[in-house]
Amino acid sequence: MHLLGVIFLICSSWSLSMLDASGKFLMGAEVGVTLMVLCLWRYLVHLLLALSVVVPARGWHAIRSARPGMQLARGISLLAVTMLFFMTLHYLPQAEATAMSFLAPLLMLVSAPWALGERAYLSRWVAAGIGFLGVLIIIRPGSSLDPVGVLYGLLTAGSMALLYIVSRKLAGEDPYTTLIWSGGTGSVALLALLPLYAGDLLRVLGGLESWHWLVLAGTGFWGALGHFLQIQAYRHAPASMLAPFLYFQIISATVLGWLIWGQFPDAISWLGIFVICASGIGIGVVEWRRTR
Repeated sequence: MHLLGVIFLICSSWSLSMLDASGKFLMGAEVGVTLMVLCLWRYLVHLLLALSVVVPARGWHAIRSARPGMQLARGISLLAVTMLFFMTLHYLPQAEATAMSFLAPLLMLVSAPWALGERAYLSRWVAAGIGFLGVLIIIRPGSSLDPVGVLYGLLTAGSMALLYIVSRKLAGEDPYTTLIWSGGTGSVALLALLPLYAGDLLRVLGGLESWHWLVLAGTGFWGALGHFLQIQAYRHAPASMLAPFLYFQIISATVLGWLIWGQFPDAISWLGIFVICASGIGIGVVEWRRTR
């Protein structure tokens, strides 16, 4: 059963990397979909798919949350992460952008004493420091990475850490309810802001080719599928066992970045990626032994 959880998690990493690659492609100069339009479709399709899967199996009561305020906070946090990471991908190669996002779990552990009331551990600070060193190796002078993209990448990591903290506070909630609220919160927020980008939406409606629409709808499909597979993974294996396999997303991001854009990290960037992954896996092992 634990092996099945690992398989689900690895499949989830590929789904989420497909979401990232689709967004990066659509925001590129060739297609030119704006950020708000991209996110609107990503969340609307996500919501429709989540409702079509969860409601027939569990009924409409699956939408009810015991903690709606916290669900709204998580949904807004997820929307912020989505928008910031799409902007990061607009400026940076997918592999480097993904590697920088893995600073988020380390930031979450460091802030846990204040945000979650957990005990402070020196090992978490050391791991976060090593992970940040890995980021510095990636964004070093001469790396040719766009500074604007680097800034968005750091903001993404910070927002993602906040998302992890809010998600920890929702640990007792039905994950399928959270799946629906994730799509619903983003959809409602983006529809409320529609007057601000209605012109961009109309331009997209009239200017995209048919296969572009397929990629655009695919953002919601890959996002919903990725989160659904994560739910299945954590149902079949404990989080402590799955934590090291989260870093397999570096592989899927690198492969897609190379196949689609011909972007492949150089040797020094790989060193930085290795340092980030090693710090995350290392503290994961320490946390696992501590809980045992």
